[in-house]
Amino acid sequence: MEIVNGFENSSVVRAVELLNNGDVVAFPTETVYGLGADALNPYAVAKIFEAKNRPHFDPLIVHVGRKEWLHDYAEDVPQDALKLIDAFWPGPLTLILQKKMCIPDIVTAGLSTVAIRMPSHAVALELIEAFQKPIAAPSANPFAYMSPTKVTHVARMLKGKIPMALDGGDSVFGIESTIISFQSHGVFIHRHGAISEEELSEYVNIVHDIKTDSVYRSPGELPYHYAPMKPLKIVHNVDEVKIANSSFLAFRQPVTLPISRYLKVLSKTGDLKEAAANFFSDLIELDREDIDIIYAERVPETGIGKAIMERLKKASKKGAK
Repeated sequence: MEIVNGFENSSVVRAVELLNNGDVVAFPTETVYGLGADALNPYAVAKIFEAKNRPHFDPLIVHVGRKEWLHDYAEDVPQDALKLIDAFWPGPLTLILQKKMCIPDIVTAGLSTVAIRMPSHAVALELIEAFQKPIAAPSANPFAYMSPTKVTHVARMLKGKIPMALDGGDSVFGIESTIISFQSHGVFIHRHGAISEEELSEYVNIVHDIKTDSVYRSPGELPYHYAPMKPLKIVHNVDEVKIANSSFLAFRQPVTLPISRYLKVLSKTGDLKEAAANFFSDLIELDREDIDIIYAERVPETGIGKAIMERLKKASKKGAK
């Protein structure tokens, strides 16, 4: 895999050449790094699933370069969607809408809906604008593993599987986008993310209960996801750490140090946005071969803390691979 400076025009030109040839390219977004392919080319999109070992029933997010593009790929855009687009695009908010026929079924896992967002990272926007087509992109990691927030994570996770990664620096949010769908009486959150429920509720009504079925309508809805290789256990404090040969992910600076071999503190002051930005990076560093288990301290489930806890809960369900 070649790692190139994403802020250089020549790098973007080369990435576009790969995309036009039906290849995949890793690129930075404000949330996490994505693994992108031409969203309108089903053969190119298939390479994403192959590189990630991702099951085909798990739909992808389509990234657009301008707000107006939404109407080229989605039908029946509701007023609530337009409100939220004005408030949060470009940014970490993904909308599930009825898709137009030009979006291949492989992108949407055969569903009639498509997940769409407009990223705010300068490199991502330049790439999409230069490509002049939407880019389908999940996170640039092996399926169900933790998401990469640095290009070095991508290089380690997908070594030998993709031709190029654009380096755009560390991800600002460090947590994936919030994914929502539109119901007759409000908005349903499928995945908590960088835009909090509290922020959304300033513009729309939030629906907490809708009829569900066994179909996964959004990325990240699987009961297990974001999991390290080692088992993960959620705890309230350091007193619950019972195994010394372990790693400990603390929310804030602990008064008493745990007996664990390794320690990472998400935010010394307990700032949730800082904690989110460090979350995947710190967890990846704690997922070491020489430990038996990872302990993770609970964070307050307010604001972006809901997104952190959602990922910790899913990671704890999977355990060791």
